[in-house]
Amino acid sequence: MSDHEHDRTTPGPAAGPHSAPGPRPAVGGRLRKELPDEVPAPVSAVEDGGTPPEPPGSDLTGRQRLVKGLWPPRVTRAQLIVAVLLFGLGFGLAVQVASNSEGDSALRGARQEDLVRILDELDDRTERLEDEKQGLEKQRDELENSSDQAEEARRQTAEKERQLGILAGTVAAQGPGITLVIEDTKGMVKANMLLDAVQELRAAGAEAIQLDGVRVVAGTYLSDSGNGVSVDGNKITAPYRFKVIGKPQDLEPALNIPGGVVQTLEKEQATASVERSAKIVVDALRPAKQPDYARSSSQ
Repeated sequence: MSDHEHDRTTPGPAAGPHSAPGPRPAVGGRLRKELPDEVPAPVSAVEDGGTPPEPPGSDLTGRQRLVKGLWPPRVTRAQLIVAVLLFGLGFGLAVQVASNSEGDSALRGARQEDLVRILDELDDRTERLEDEKQGLEKQRDELENSSDQAEEARRQTAEKERQLGILAGTVAAQGPGITLVIEDTKGMVKANMLLDAVQELRAAGAEAIQLDGVRVVAGTYLSDSGNGVSVDGNKITAPYRFKVIGKPQDLEPALNIPGGVVQTLEKEQATASVERSAKIVVDALRPAKQPDYARSSSQ
């Protein structure tokens, strides 16, 4: 063999102990037969430039889909309880706000001088209560420090009896106060209007009230009677004259507050005049009535 032929027929490197094995056609063919045949993926309409297929039921409009999602409602018991509680809370707040608005409507429309007068009246009531508290504390101290406590107790009892007699209308009284005269030419003043005046005067600190010769006490009642008013069964007619003992600086503003007695009477075409006086005499008396069942617990 020539050198040229030797070059063409020279085999490759011999397979050593670490060389890769050669191909195994029989085994590869068996694996290929066990694998499933490849299925080509479908070409979507989007890749072809078309529109994607619509899901079932997509022919509904947006409003129809919204209604379908909201109805029928899917409400649990917990959600229903919370909704009822929130409704009750909202209703209560609305009622509270409405009541506060109605209560403050009169003050909201009042003038500045009226508001100042109302504040002064409240200050006077506070001062009056403070004076009463100090008087009671003084009586307590006198009882504790008096050498003859029995005599001091009798003196205070007599003073208390006199004060209760004034309130009950069994004794006459005099002191500073006001005179209120109500003219009613149209006959529009009713018993409830006079009762409002009595209550307003009591709230302002009136200690004794007399209405046309009738002593007004805690049990006094008023009712309409023809063209006049009946006070404890005694018929009186206009003009109605009140004689009131108390602090004039408190009594007069109480009648003139916005929406008070004077303004109410003026709406009914009646007139009310108030006059202060350093001395008012209340001499109408009521008979002392002995209680049938009640007895003093100290006996």
